[in-house]
Amino acid sequence: MRGHGSRADGAVDGSLAPDLELARAGLRRLNVRAAKGLGQHFLIDHRVLNTIVDAAELASTDTVVEVGPGLGILTQELVDRAGTVVAVELDRKLALALRRAFSHCAGLNVINGSILDFLPEELLAAAVGSAKGPLNYKVVANLPYYVAAPALRHFLEASLKPQLMVVMVQKEVGESIVGGPGSMSLLGVSVQVYGTPRIVDVVPARSFHPQPKVKSAIVRIEVHPKPAVDPNDIAGFFHVVRAGFRSPRKQLRNSLSVGLSIGAAETGALLERAGIGPERRPQTLSLGEWAALYRQAAGMRSI
Repeated sequence: MRGHGSRADGAVDGSLAPDLELARAGLRRLNVRAAKGLGQHFLIDHRVLNTIVDAAELASTDTVVEVGPGLGILTQELVDRAGTVVAVELDRKLALALRRAFSHCAGLNVINGSILDFLPEELLAAAVGSAKGPLNYKVVANLPYYVAAPALRHFLEASLKPQLMVVMVQKEVGESIVGGPGSMSLLGVSVQVYGTPRIVDVVPARSFHPQPKVKSAIVRIEVHPKPAVDPNDIAGFFHVVRAGFRSPRKQLRNSLSVGLSIGAAETGALLERAGIGPERRPQTLSLGEWAALYRQAAGMRSI
């Protein structure tokens, strides 16, 4: 499906190229500035744009959810390659501009609001109707920095999860997502329970307008058909993980004792039964070790 629109004075439209001067002209015409509070940094690099959409492996039958479409630069590529696109934009002026710019694209739905206020099934119902079959979709987005972690959890913890996520995030966040034992984080566990992440590419600050102070990373997450731990245990599992990461620099026997509100002797027994040394720190544990720790905590009624 091709997007259509008529550009005037460099405004946002359905054929806008990722170019610095066009991005500036679009912002001037809309009488808006990139809002630092909304984490607005508009992508202006063709190479990076192509890397994102190629990593998403889009087909004409795909339904895509985009978070923070901004000037519609990535949106254009998505409507060109996918069957249906739902773009959720928090900025009211930009949302209105996108609707005008892509008014001839029947497959695009622009929703004004925070992505955290909409369940995936609500977004898809408006876009593809109430079909009785499974609603499969992908998430492709240049995520605003401030909402990156909450947005990832929002989709991965939803009852209707995406098949695939390709997102641009702050480089440090990307590294946190893909980190293994030795550099594991709470966010890393939160993502890896639901999918397998990898960094596709690192993106320099000059690829955006205005330039952020940090590099970014394109992260692809292949979502598992079911979580790596028993779905019935997810809440309890994350209770234990959050307790373990309560004080990431402390040894597990200390952070777990405080986080689970149990005594030192019970904490020591818990770790011993899980086969984890009490001097270990949370970032050194594998996903399997966190699962073993949860099972022992549940058995000991420590959660």
